[in-house]
Amino acid sequence: MEKAIIGKKVGMTQIFDADGKVVPVTVIEAGPCSVVQKKTAEKDGYEAVQLGFMPTTDKHLTRGQKGHLAKAGVGNLKVLKEFKLDNYESLNVGDELKADTFAIGDRIDVTGISKGKGYAGVIKRFGQGRTPTSHGGGPVHRHAGSMGSSTDPSRIFPGKKQAGHMGVEQVTVQNLDIVKVDAELNMIAIRGAVPGPKGSIVYIKDTVKVAPVKKGEAAGISLNPQKASARVNPQKASARNK
Repeated sequence: MEKAIIGKKVGMTQIFDADGKVVPVTVIEAGPCSVVQKKTAEKDGYEAVQLGFMPTTDKHLTRGQKGHLAKAGVGNLKVLKEFKLDNYESLNVGDELKADTFAIGDRIDVTGISKGKGYAGVIKRFGQGRTPTSHGGGPVHRHAGSMGSSTDPSRIFPGKKQAGHMGVEQVTVQNLDIVKVDAELNMIAIRGAVPGPKGSIVYIKDTVKVAPVKKGEAAGISLNPQKASARVNPQKASARNK
């Protein structure tokens, strides 16, 4: 991981690209984040940096948090998060990371807490089916159905999908791309949706999914003649036009 930052979800909007096409984006207030602590292999057993975000007042911090932040000399910060960055050695306590840490075209993963949906049934929560609505189906159209056999084992197995609380879970959306960066306002526009409601905290970092680079004329075509992708069908127009 080379880049990471903490941000706050502002909301969604749309912008137009160079071709005039509409691009739905999520606007994130990314940073400024201060380096609060550096973890070293000698002292902590691993290497990482702890970033702080969102200034706050003393009443919202514990005594331990106040001492920890005072030692770093970065002021009162509400959100702390560790990132295992490859370039952690180049960062020092007190350094600031801003939105221009990322650039247009960067592929990122965004982690946040999903919106709460309250108590939900199995259809909304897990996408299960429903019973027919005619011919005496009864008032059980959206019920969960069978919970298992009665005599043996005479219990519900752990992990059975049932109604319950939905949402408020950590969700990561992978391989999104950045379409705009405003360094002055510390704003990043990300293509698509990210988890959480407006005003929620999100963590942005380099994506773990890197698209393979296609090389040569045979990119995407198998070299194994036994595979269909390597055989040319003369009946297809694409083969006749070559």
